[in-house]
Amino acid sequence: MTAAGVAPAPRPQARPKGNRKLFWLTQFRQWHWISGAVCLVGILLFAITGITLNHAADIEAKPVVTTREATLSDPLIAALATNENPSAPLPDAVADWIRNEIGVAVAGRDAEWSADEIYVGLPRPGGDAFLTIGRADGAVFYERTDRGWVSYLNDLHKGRNTGTAWSWFLDIFALACVVFSMTGLALLYLYARGRKSTWPLVGAGLAIPMLLAIVFIH
Repeated sequence: MTAAGVAPAPRPQARPKGNRKLFWLTQFRQWHWISGAVCLVGILLFAITGITLNHAADIEAKPVVTTREATLSDPLIAALATNENPSAPLPDAVADWIRNEIGVAVAGRDAEWSADEIYVGLPRPGGDAFLTIGRADGAVFYERTDRGWVSYLNDLHKGRNTGTAWSWFLDIFALACVVFSMTGLALLYLYARGRKSTWPLVGAGLAIPMLLAIVFIH
């Protein structure tokens, strides 16, 4: 009791060291399993396609080529004559006709205009495609090459011709992998005292690829 008869406020107690460890252990576990759940399918996909890419020369691919031909009407041929931009998209009327007649979406895509021909590149994962239009006779030729599912998944791995949405997915997936790896490292640190092989194994995981790169890659 103080002179005024009022008991002093109790001093705040420091959080025990064991409680702090339990707090961080819980946090790291939580983020580790969440990021692991988000990354699971992506990690499997990238691990499998890492093998297929590493052995691409040993995996036989049989490309399938599909072609389609058609001819523009005279009014549409006349619409092509008004363009003077060598990289402009096809006129809307021409693009709509190609979509309806051939089933190919070319609206808004940059085209290469020359005096005799218009070329539209249509690259895609797992294959390639292009469309040409003769400016004089309106002859339309479309060719699509499909190299199969292995090539398709390999291109997803590389982000080749996959568009903006897949590019964003790759960035988010990579960030989730960083969280998964760093929280795994933090858990290793918290458990390392009772597992003496932890840091030698972590060191081996770092040293082995470095030695392989230094000794065998020239």
